[in-house]
Amino acid sequence: MDFNVKKLASDAGVFFSRAMQFTEEKLGQAEKTELDAHFENLLARADCTKNWTEKILRQTEVLLQPNPSARVEEFLYEKLDRKVPSRVTNGELLAQYMTEAANDFGSGTPYGKTLIKVGETQRRLGAAERDFIHSASINFLTPLRNFLEGDWRTISKERRILQNRRLDLDACKARLKKAKAAEAKAAAVPDFQETRPRNYILSASASALWSDEVEKAEHELRLTQTEFDRQAEVTRLLLEGISSTHVNHLRCLHEFVESQTNYYAQCYQYMLDLQKQLGRFSGTFVGNAESTSPPPATASPPAVAATLPAVPTIPVVPTIVGVPNSVAESVLNPNEVKPPASGTRKARVLYDYEAADSTELALLADEMITVYSLPGMDPDWLIGERGNQKGKVPVTYLELLS
Repeated sequence: MDFNVKKLASDAGVFFSRAMQFTEEKLGQAEKTELDAHFENLLARADCTKNWTEKILRQTEVLLQPNPSARVEEFLYEKLDRKVPSRVTNGELLAQYMTEAANDFGSGTPYGKTLIKVGETQRRLGAAERDFIHSASINFLTPLRNFLEGDWRTISKERRILQNRRLDLDACKARLKKAKAAEAKAAAVPDFQETRPRNYILSASASALWSDEVEKAEHELRLTQTEFDRQAEVTRLLLEGISSTHVNHLRCLHEFVESQTNYYAQCYQYMLDLQKQLGRFSGTFVGNAESTSPPPATASPPAVAATLPAVPTIPVVPTIVGVPNSVAESVLNPNEVKPPASGTRKARVLYDYEAADSTELALLADEMITVYSLPGMDPDWLIGERGNQKGKVPVTYLELLS
């Protein structure tokens, strides 16, 4: 084992000198070389970038994986350089439970059929979530981690070196200042009241000694200044590269938003399809219209419509299934519909409804209308009357009154 005692002693001396300089600066007993304003701004900008990148990274990880135990497990697998095992999403697990429940209850029963349809949609939602998490991890989280674990570590290392160079520079300045003060003091010796030649000899020797010390300190100062300037330039170039980091993170942010938009667009479309499918079977299990509060289907929510222009926003209207053509045609013609002698009821409109064609009656929320049903009519629809206006209205938009 090569143990260099001289190098160890030299390193210990440098460390002690830096520690002394740092302590005296903190106590206000030593001067400190200040960096220029532009350099200080670069340092503050880099620190700000690092801090906010860490916060955004952590919160995005929470968004993609709310389970802290799962996040810890993924972190350990990543540090061990092992592949993270595939994990079932919550939507896929719910789909599995619903499918198993449908098999136990009977896949031919209304409840079983609905469980299968909802479970299939949950499975598709879970798969879409998995794709979104994978895309966000690659296109957004990975670049942020690469910055913190790569570029920022390099910047931090060079900043520490620059700090050591500055401490060395200031220590050299302090030594030179002390040497010059000692040289000036030695030049004022001997005491001219003394007449012994020995004092003159000692004085000349001390003056020459401090003169050599001043020259040595000036030489060390020039070398240290050169190293400090070189290191400052390297660090400055790295700090100016933060602008490129911002550009890269901006591009990654756009990709993250695009992935999230596609994910929510898929979820929205899956739920639209499910709502249409469930509309065909709603008459089998909706026994009390008062307890039914579906969302308005006249249009998509404004926020969704603004962010998802490619998603259809047509009204979701239950279709008439299983009704003979002759009966359906008679129901679809409001002029031929005659109200029954009894069985009419009052209903309050829950949501606005826009008529799809001339056979339907447009509705306004909170208005009162008269409704009744006809033999052979689809159970999801009623005939509604408002004054001289008459047409089909969906049951799910009404609160039937006694």
